[in-house]
Amino acid sequence: MSFLSGRHTFRALKGILKTPADQRARFTANRLANSRLTEGLAATCRNTLPAAALTMALAFNAAAQPTPRPAALIQVRDDAGNTVELPAPARRAIALAPHAVELAYEAGAGQSLAGTVMGSDYPPQARNLPQVGDGLRPDPERVAALRPDLLIAWQPGALRTLAPVLQSQKPAVYVSDPRSLDDIPLTLERFGILFGTQPIARDRAQALRRRLDALTERYAGKPPVRVFIQAGANPVYALGDTGIIGDALRRCGAVNAFADAGRAALQVSVESVLARQPDVIVAGVGSPAEAEAFRRTWQSSGVAAARNGHLYTLDADALYRPTGRLVDAVETLCARIDAARSRRPNPPGGL
Repeated sequence: MSFLSGRHTFRALKGILKTPADQRARFTANRLANSRLTEGLAATCRNTLPAAALTMALAFNAAAQPTPRPAALIQVRDDAGNTVELPAPARRAIALAPHAVELAYEAGAGQSLAGTVMGSDYPPQARNLPQVGDGLRPDPERVAALRPDLLIAWQPGALRTLAPVLQSQKPAVYVSDPRSLDDIPLTLERFGILFGTQPIARDRAQALRRRLDALTERYAGKPPVRVFIQAGANPVYALGDTGIIGDALRRCGAVNAFADAGRAALQVSVESVLARQPDVIVAGVGSPAEAEAFRRTWQSSGVAAARNGHLYTLDADALYRPTGRLVDAVETLCARIDAARSRRPNPPGGL
């Protein structure tokens, strides 16, 4: 989540999960694809932002308004519950997370991005944007040099680092932290307002909603399938049932094998996974080598999912970043889960 790109997910995970339990739950899961965890993973947490972070974001937005404040022609609410105001559509925004860059391009606003952070590699043209550091520790001098009119942040720590810029240049601040699949089209619509690209953003948001509704309808009422979502390789981590990944599994008519964990992610042993008897095992990976290592681990374990051919890998960036590509990944995930469902003899009505 530096956001780190998906191919660095596993190493990032190890660093994140050494933090206190509350941060561990918060950072693990939106992204394995973005920065610290990779946003990807963090987005899978459904916990609300800590009170201190909310207070800080509110204070920064308040400080970001000139005095006297010009009439705000644009107002939207961000994911921290703050009202973000702009006198005109943003034209020099800096996205401090890879998922925010993707969503800006999806909303038709790529031309209005002035900079981003390391790991922002999609769409390909995003690689040409000036980088201001990583998503947790952006360089205030580089940010100030770009003179942003809008900062799109994911982690409160980035805002603390940029306090001098917020005080001197007073850009608007939008906190982007999608926690469910429905939050993705909602964010597109909000970005459309912020950047003045409402027609494009609205059309793409509506298209995503139709696809999500179709998934929900297609798999509603089907016999449940027990799924283990793996993050990390050595050691192995399981994703819990909070946030976007949990939402995705429910739409697929699946049950998270570690739904009772009560956390976004937890370290697990091969033996504990075997005890849960998952029908399907899925991992987000960043390279063919990672995919092969994943298959070797579970094929040698004797787990039924491996014996039955239900080991699946998906691109980590697509699976863990809360963007339109996640909807693509969830459609694939649901289809693979349904294939496992259809191959079970006399599928039970419950688990």
